[in-house]
Amino acid sequence: MTPLGTSALASGLGTGNSAPSRTASPGREAGAEASRPSPQSPVPSPHQSSPHQSGTIQAKDFAFWYGPKQALYDVNITIPSRAVTALIGPSGCGKSTFLRSINRLNALIPGAHHTGAIELDGEDVYGDAMSAVSLRQRVGMVFQRWNPFPKSIYDNVAYGPRINGGSSRAQIDEIVEQSLRRAALWDEVKDRLRQSALGLSGGQQQRLCIARALANEPEVLLLDEPASALDPIATQKIEELLYELRSELTIVIVTHNMQQAARVSDYTAFFYLGRLIEVNETGQLFTTPREERTEAYITGRFG
Repeated sequence: MTPLGTSALASGLGTGNSAPSRTASPGREAGAEASRPSPQSPVPSPHQSSPHQSGTIQAKDFAFWYGPKQALYDVNITIPSRAVTALIGPSGCGKSTFLRSINRLNALIPGAHHTGAIELDGEDVYGDAMSAVSLRQRVGMVFQRWNPFPKSIYDNVAYGPRINGGSSRAQIDEIVEQSLRRAALWDEVKDRLRQSALGLSGGQQQRLCIARALANEPEVLLLDEPASALDPIATQKIEELLYELRSELTIVIVTHNMQQAARVSDYTAFFYLGRLIEVNETGQLFTTPREERTEAYITGRFG
């Protein structure tokens, strides 16, 4: 499938930072009603599948509580591999709770509990067979506020491979370089790898955090509003990076910026009051949403 185009969204969503051009497939709008999945149904991957691909996430009747307060209600969704899925919705709707549940970060909160399941390639991430360490090697996380370690640029990226063990110094050198290249940061820092990461700009620090996550060779990359605190130029670099990485990883991004969701994602899921209201191809969700609440949110009637 050709990456989704966003030209049709311009009138309803306005403009923003430019991203790599994406051309819509001919005839996408034709027959949209017949092909549109139900609000919580699995959606197909836009990339050709192969037996070696991995990173498919499936939530089955997943509900979550912070103590007595329920934050998510019976979420059912399949997030396809090798695609970017955006989670949108007003503040407090549960999208970040769902994102953090994928790699069990919420399980660290006292009193938090869940029902249902979240599966990664068919394996329950909360099951006894899945350790938190192995899960977080497979599912990387990048937060809203960049959080590099108070170490050198090199040591930040090398941290995961060193902890995992089994790599020689030469192998770690290669991992560091390749991870920084994948994060589009190598050319900017290759001459100062031994300098503190805290001396980088905010946008560079955020890309360093992405490189640090990539050094573990994850199948999935989760991003919780990764560009919300960045300037427009740094935001554009992050979006271009996600566009490049989408062919390698399953990417799930939480964003309040609907223009950003339209630019970078293949699929979009709309959450409201802890419930998954609708999920669809991004172009279809923004132009012909199935649910009235989705249309009200994307047109700015609430949120």
